[in-house]
Amino acid sequence: MTLRLEVEHADGKIENREIALDRMYNFGSATRNPDDAIAHQEEVAKVGVGIAFDIPAPRVYPISPHNVVTDDEIFIHNDQTSGEVEIVILHDEGELLIGVGSDHTDRLLERTSIVWSKQAYPNVLAPRLWPLADLRDHWDDLVMRSWADDRPYQDVGVKTFMHPDDMLAKLAERIPDLPPRYMLFSGTYVSVDKSLGFGGEWRFEMADPTLGRTISHTYRLTNILEEIVEPLRVPLAR
Repeated sequence: MTLRLEVEHADGKIENREIALDRMYNFGSATRNPDDAIAHQEEVAKVGVGIAFDIPAPRVYPISPHNVVTDDEIFIHNDQTSGEVEIVILHDEGELLIGVGSDHTDRLLERTSIVWSKQAYPNVLAPRLWPLADLRDHWDDLVMRSWADDRPYQDVGVKTFMHPDDMLAKLAERIPDLPPRYMLFSGTYVSVDKSLGFGGEWRFEMADPTLGRTISHTYRLTNILEEIVEPLRVPLAR
């Protein structure tokens, strides 16, 4: 899977990159304080999602590299889907780049399997990243936000999550033979109203107030099942 990305440096220089990903991973419950993850766990539990609490956090969900996109449209099969703003770490043969993404999730399928649900829809990545080296001296000042149909959905500082170095160390404990190029989504934080949100358009961002810059991306949803005449649609489940 080859991604065409931009790397923005602290001096404003933009570098175009093509990255061929070997692997892709999602974390769950990767907060510095384990108690901070409870609110989101309760949020998804309300719709019947079961979390594998017997597996120590942060839990790892391997994802096909083909499930990472920078598109502005993704295709779904039901209206019970939602985005999640997350820190994105790209390990490119030792160089660490930071971005922001949305792990778009099918909440109906998630009731059956979190692992399967994370394969159903893409992980949407904003196509611009920052070198972690440019952020180290003010990392905890960065903020992430998301909106569903222009409705504020999430607002959280990156300091709520494990530091990228710590996340990669945990990933290496769980996967000893990591490849040269891989991407990690950090997992997410509870929504502003502590309830899963749904909408037809999702926007997310990471803001760096110290250097006065923002990475943002917007994508819309298209329900392709609705293209079929209603009486002739194959049901999602029986």
